[in-house]
Amino acid sequence: MRIGRIGYINCAPVYGAIDRGVVALPPGGELVTGTPAELDVSVISAIEYARHAKDLVLLPELAISCDGPVRSVALFSRRPVGQLDRRTVLLSASSRTSVALLEILCRDVWKIKPRFAEARAEAQDLDALAALPHEAVLVIGDAALALAARGTYPQRYDLGEEWKRWTRQPFVFAVWAARRAAASAAISLAHRALLASRAWGLTHLDELAAEASRKTGVPVATCREYLGGLDYAFSDQHRTALTDFLRRAGTPQFVQVA
Repeated sequence: MRIGRIGYINCAPVYGAIDRGVVALPPGGELVTGTPAELDVSVISAIEYARHAKDLVLLPELAISCDGPVRSVALFSRRPVGQLDRRTVLLSASSRTSVALLEILCRDVWKIKPRFAEARAEAQDLDALAALPHEAVLVIGDAALALAARGTYPQRYDLGEEWKRWTRQPFVFAVWAARRAAASAAISLAHRALLASRAWGLTHLDELAAEASRKTGVPVATCREYLGGLDYAFSDQHRTALTDFLRRAGTPQFVQVA
């Protein structure tokens, strides 16, 4: 049983107990990094889940979402967003979900048509990103927390907060899904381990924030506020919000839970 993970600190509350041996994986289970197609169970961005939904099934009760500011997905701009029409907006190594959300906000909320361009720099290399010609840049994950701390851009738009203000709904950035071909009993055991690890993680956010700060260089208080502001549940409300986002993004709305 190959269980996928990603390196962002927002996954720490789900994997922290497994990493520490507090919660055991099912026999034969291992945490690995890879594409969802190569794994039996994995965290996956919402858009990627939708695009591969015929081969995947969502695990219930588990996601990465926000109900307001997310803090780690933001548009950093040198001018107010209303002035970005036909201006260059860089897309760092961002998830397709974040890019789709930005495109929706530009189209339906801000009523602008920026010129999107892929950033030829690693998202973590903030100095290289800053040197590229642009008026704004979409940055996600740990790099977004670090860039916000620098305060180098006069304008910052938190995409989770913008979505909430517009739709009054939470936003689901990532879910956990399993390959339909994987053995159902093994998936069930892996799912239970992830839920148990999450339960531990949510009661040890101070410890996880301190570890995240050492990893990223972001102040402990910022990491604690960030992790505490995320929601790791997947309720009917989250499912409705995810379906609405996928509809607006023009992707398949196949949201089936195991």
